[in-house]
Amino acid sequence: MNGRPLVLGMALLAALATGAAPVVAQPLPSDRSEFAFSYAPLVKRVSPAVVNIYTTTTARVQRRLLFPFPGTPQAGERVQNSLGSGVLVRPDGLIVTNAHVVKGADEIHVVLADRREFDAKVVTQDERYDLALLRIESDEKFPFLELRDSDSIEVGDIVLAIGNPFGLNQTVTSGIISALARSAGGVNDSSFFIQTDAAINPGNSGGALVSLDGRLIGINTAIYSQSGGSVGIGFATPSNIVARMIVLGEHGGRIVRPWMGMNMQRVTSDIAAGLNLNRPAGLVVKDVFPGGPGASAGFKRNDVIIGIKDQPIDDEASLRFRLATLQVGTTVPVKVIRGGKEFVFTMKLAPPPEDPPRDLANLDGRQPLSGASVANMSPAVADELGLVEWRSGVIVMDVKPGSYAGRFVRAGDMILGVNGQEVHNVAELKKRIANGVASVSIGREGMVSTVQFR
Repeated sequence: MNGRPLVLGMALLAALATGAAPVVAQPLPSDRSEFAFSYAPLVKRVSPAVVNIYTTTTARVQRRLLFPFPGTPQAGERVQNSLGSGVLVRPDGLIVTNAHVVKGADEIHVVLADRREFDAKVVTQDERYDLALLRIESDEKFPFLELRDSDSIEVGDIVLAIGNPFGLNQTVTSGIISALARSAGGVNDSSFFIQTDAAINPGNSGGALVSLDGRLIGINTAIYSQSGGSVGIGFATPSNIVARMIVLGEHGGRIVRPWMGMNMQRVTSDIAAGLNLNRPAGLVVKDVFPGGPGASAGFKRNDVIIGIKDQPIDDEASLRFRLATLQVGTTVPVKVIRGGKEFVFTMKLAPPPEDPPRDLANLDGRQPLSGASVANMSPAVADELGLVEWRSGVIVMDVKPGSYAGRFVRAGDMILGVNGQEVHNVAELKKRIANGVASVSIGREGMVSTVQFR
């Protein structure tokens, strides 16, 4: 006699004797439809809109021959291949991906989930936000994902990441939103990401991060890893930035961040104490430029901005992100603390003006700044460089590799003076250089240093 029915029978008799309700074993599911939960229906619906992207780039390389013969070519070409992911966002074949996936590509091939292959062309790309738009060269109608407002998601929401890690087509991983408004410096200009623990690996770049309603909430962009593999910390560019890119990119434009006409600084504990704030929060206004949007809205020095359009502003990264999602010319409410009281100001957003004109110049000749490209700083230049705070003067835009200037200046430095005399614009800098250079004063990250020459 099998002992299992006997044991169950004894347990039932014991339960009846004590008056306790008997424990009844639940039957196993007979088919997949009886499982309590599965991502399968969601994956079937959204995965056709996620594509694999293959690029081919021809790179010019320098040949190093141990014993070169006269007339032997010293340069050649090498074909480089790379892969990534993308997401169809329009039925006409418009794809959004990361700019670094297609940067410098001579040819772009797209493979759909059903293994159909197409050529694609870059519509536009914005390296500051690491986003690019591609279009499949075909008249067919394609599956696509709708975008969801990335401000509507919360920490703890379940998400799926779909892409092609290591060239493995249509890989799906699941996780949760680990954090919002996460800063990951150096990845792109917004530095304002959705963080997820869904596994993301090389090749996932440009792939989809989707919510359980099947809509796109982010483009998988980067991972935090010391080994190159997933450690459960992935970053996705929020869909609200993607939406702005799509609207502007379809017309060949780029994201222009509106200008507020103010210099601001994050509120620290010391600043909060000095302004009698309950806690450090927001950005304090340091300067208001005459005639700018801030001045027109009524802002003053020491006002503390804590929100735009009901979204909190706590640091420079959140301000850059919020402004990037807003359209120039729109009017928005801005929440402010002044004198310990909360106010709401109405501000009309304006494009950053190029005032003064940049007067871009490449410096050359036998002088220390030879090889540097400089320009007059303006709100427009500051926007291109991703700066929230800026000052008027001369900024280094670029430095030629191997040049003399590269020994002591780098892009983003301010040239404050030459030979102990202040420099206010490019024309003035050129005059100072023409008279010989004994010293150069440089501004970098709030610090000023002077380099002496003999």
